[in-house]
Amino acid sequence: MTLSVIVIAKNEELSIGDCLRSVAWADERIVLDGGSTDATVGIARALGARVEVAPDWPGFGPQKNRALALASCDWVLSLDADEQVTSALRAEIEETMKALDAVAVYRIPRASRYCGRTLRHGGWWPDHVMRLFRRGQARFSDDLVHERLVSTGQVGTLTQPLLHDTYASLEEALDKANRYSTLGALQAFERGERSGLLKALGHGLWAFFRTYVLRRGFLDGGQGLLLAVSNAHTTFYRYAKLWLRRR
Repeated sequence: MTLSVIVIAKNEELSIGDCLRSVAWADERIVLDGGSTDATVGIARALGARVEVAPDWPGFGPQKNRALALASCDWVLSLDADEQVTSALRAEIEETMKALDAVAVYRIPRASRYCGRTLRHGGWWPDHVMRLFRRGQARFSDDLVHERLVSTGQVGTLTQPLLHDTYASLEEALDKANRYSTLGALQAFERGERSGLLKALGHGLWAFFRTYVLRRGFLDGGQGLLLAVSNAHTTFYRYAKLWLRRR
């Protein structure tokens, strides 16, 4: 069984190298670049990855399907540029692909770092993500943001975690919250949803309470509080931007 690793990226020079080196053992590594203005493309090519450039941005789901269309191996592993595969996860993936009773899709637990700390609460652990699948038996949804893997096949679960170095700084978290709230508002607008400022405030407060209290984000110390506030911030502005777009 052979494995294609697909990555979509844009201006990921600080993380794309670690990502690609962690899967140097794969049969094929494909990077679909969204028009980077930094060294992302050069780093990826220097590490032996196949790099294609698609600067027009159709959204996360469609862009990942473009990358998927370039894959040619029996199995596909989809990674974000800020994720890495450990040696233990590599061994589990290789054993899974060789198994005669392997199913179509596998979800993988993900251990995420937020501003220097690996979070174990707040909904961020084990944070299962469906990433490993037989080529031809799954595709990504066409969502602009928060895309998901769609398959009618049976889903299995791996045990070794995928490492996710999500936000190195608070500035990076705030920037991504702004971009994601804009995309979320646009996606909701296209579905015909409506909003108001009171609705935005209510959803924002609920996002904070769910992350910090119900999902015990307070156990992750200061970073747990930052995550809860960030989730509330992103949620509030998504609904506020939807309200303004409707107006």
